[in-house]
Amino acid sequence: MSGLGKGSGRPRVALLIESSRAYGRGTLLGVAKYVREHGPWSIFLQERGLADVPPNWLKDWVGEGVIARVENQAMAEAIHRLKVPAVDLRYVLPHLKMPSVRTDDVAVSRLACEHLRERGFRHFGFCGFNGADYSDLRCRSFCECVAELGLCCHVFINPEQPKVSGTLKYEEQGLVDGERVAQWLKRLPKPLGLMACNDIRGQEVLGACRAIGLGVPDEVAVVGVDNDPVLCDLSDPPLSSVIPHTERIGYEAAALLAQMMNGGKPPEQPLVIEPMGIVTRRSTDVLAIEDPHIAAALRFIRDHACEGIDVGDVLRIVPLSRSTLERRFAQVLNRSPKDEILRVRLNRAKQLLADTDFPLWLIAEKIGLDYAEYFSVIFKKKTGLTPGGYRSRSKIAVATDMLPARN
Repeated sequence: MSGLGKGSGRPRVALLIESSRAYGRGTLLGVAKYVREHGPWSIFLQERGLADVPPNWLKDWVGEGVIARVENQAMAEAIHRLKVPAVDLRYVLPHLKMPSVRTDDVAVSRLACEHLRERGFRHFGFCGFNGADYSDLRCRSFCECVAELGLCCHVFINPEQPKVSGTLKYEEQGLVDGERVAQWLKRLPKPLGLMACNDIRGQEVLGACRAIGLGVPDEVAVVGVDNDPVLCDLSDPPLSSVIPHTERIGYEAAALLAQMMNGGKPPEQPLVIEPMGIVTRRSTDVLAIEDPHIAAALRFIRDHACEGIDVGDVLRIVPLSRSTLERRFAQVLNRSPKDEILRVRLNRAKQLLADTDFPLWLIAEKIGLDYAEYFSVIFKKKTGLTPGGYRSRSKIAVATDMLPARN
């Protein structure tokens, strides 16, 4: 790599942060924001994965500071040899003498617990990677939050879990224990609200549910962590997820490094950043319902509402009269089956308005309505905004349907 020596007049900063994951990319955006506002810096960065060894150019690099996600001892030693101020964004090595900025895992778990509790769940589970530092902390915090509700949390434990090191090794092990997860899920009481330690584990849990025919979210609702849009949207059904405030983590890390490069003392304790909220997708878009007929009706509506169905179609899959169905819907949901069909359609319309540039006639067609004019009227009546107004607002929102974090 050229230009590694001194003489540019700008602080030379190495960013040893993975670009392969949404979390790392988010922190890089935060660093970039700080540099735009307070720079300039000369940035040294190359594409890398979370567990990669130190790059070859780092051995001869001369600079003033480092921001890194330190996943292994080799990286820690390489940074230590540079003898420059450094900030860690990972905190996987507790003995590492390096200031740290990271996600508040206790707040992450509490947010996930509250999200599931608000949906009426009284049975809870946690599935993580046993032995991974962040997973174990999130597990303890989630169980404590559930215990505060006077309830019990079921925790997946693999008694044959081999001792491994590093995030990727734990995730690789998770790919081969799907049958154990499935059998564990089968034994648990339903409906179950489950927190996965991250989106990768959440996707694996959804696969285990699918393998044994458990309905998601009616029997098992799953929330992950990291809000990686690729993983969440490729999950079946799409995965709800806690949003870590990665941009702020990167920004605060850059601010801390700047302070240290100017002679300031680093803080003695890690700086933890609360998550932004939760993006609700289909994996938790449910109320915990023990009435099997109403649960089946809701599952049918969720799967087919945008195909132009009506209440008559719902009645064909449950052994109830129309009056009984409507009475039980009112008791459980405080709305009618017709209202539920419309609610699902409008949620899909919101997603299409936020994520696509489809014309209104096409969105109306995709949610099972015949006319764009009727779609516009009903959308404004239910949301208070025109479809165009909602689309404009969503462009500047962090996420549609985001649950704000509590102070």
